[in-house]
Amino acid sequence: MKTEHTVYQQCGEETGIRRLVHDFYDFMDTLPEAKPIRDMHPPDLTHSIEKFGDFLVGWTGGPSLYIEKYGHPRLRRRHFPFPIESTARDQWLLCMQRALAAHPVISDETAAQLFEAFARMANHLRNIAD
Repeated sequence: MKTEHTVYQQCGEETGIRRLVHDFYDFMDTLPEAKPIRDMHPPDLTHSIEKFGDFLVGWTGGPSLYIEKYGHPRLRRRHFPFPIESTARDQWLLCMQRALAAHPVISDETAAQLFEAFARMANHLRNIAD
C-alpha cells in the first residue's frame, strides 16, 4: 500500500517551505531580470518572507498559519495595489522556478505540479491587461 503525502510533507514541512520562500526571495534579490518585481517590495523583506511562508505552509496542506494571523488571504484584493501584468507575473514565476529547482527535498514531479499551480495563481493575480 502506497502512503500518500501532502505537498506540505513532500516539501519538507514548515522548515522546507520556509527554505523555499527564502530561496525565492534570494532569487528576487539577485536576478537582474527580477528587479522590477523586487522594486514592488519593501527594502526589508523580513515581513514579506514571513507572510509568504505562513501562506505557503497552509496552501500546501500544513497548518493555517496565515489565516490564523491575518484572516482569509483574499489574494487578488491584497495584490490589487500593485501593477501586475504579464512581465511582473513572469518575473515572479522565474524566481519561484529557480527556488523550486534549488530545493533539495522537492521531487521533480512535485516541483512541476507546484509550478503549474503557482503559474495559475500568478496569472489570476494579473490586474493589468497586456
